[in-house]
Amino acid sequence: MIDVFKAAANLQEFCDRQGWRCCYIGGIAVQRWGEPRVTRDVDLTLLTGFGGEADFVDALLAAYSGRIHGAREFALRNRVLLLQTPDGVGIDISLAALPFEELLIARATAFVVAPGLDIRTCSAEDLIVLKLFAARPLDLRDAESVVIRHGLALDWSHIEELLAPLAEAKGDTEILRHLARLRGIVPR
Repeated sequence: MIDVFKAAANLQEFCDRQGWRCCYIGGIAVQRWGEPRVTRDVDLTLLTGFGGEADFVDALLAAYSGRIHGAREFALRNRVLLLQTPDGVGIDISLAALPFEELLIARATAFVVAPGLDIRTCSAEDLIVLKLFAARPLDLRDAESVVIRHGLALDWSHIEELLAPLAEAKGDTEILRHLARLRGIVPR
């Protein structure tokens, strides 16, 4: 597991040297905010905007190996760059451009994994939004674990304000039902 955190720290350092804005989501953020679980890859959100993604992708592919054949084309088509470290740690980089993603990165804070090893993760609220939007069984369990650990301290209005338009855009009303269920488990 420490290999994953070291890979994350190295990638963050690379992005910082480029002056790029980014933060970790996924399993690493769950380690911070939810019930710790094994994660074997690194999920990064990198603010690229629209139109200049190729420059980011090319710089990353010069530093890391693509995890699939045609990684560059896949990234430019799907806005996800699939890389790996020399040690085989998978890296998924989401090419962010939406206002929600920009806000998510702006709200990110340092997570001290060990002395001298800190990485920026999204906030607990933003992690819940991401997990409910994805809505896979593991994502729903992750969101629930964040609520169980931090329910009373969460900014529920922020979560709802961000999630409602995303659910509408996706055309999935079930997302808001998942949110209501999570709010129901918060101790009063």
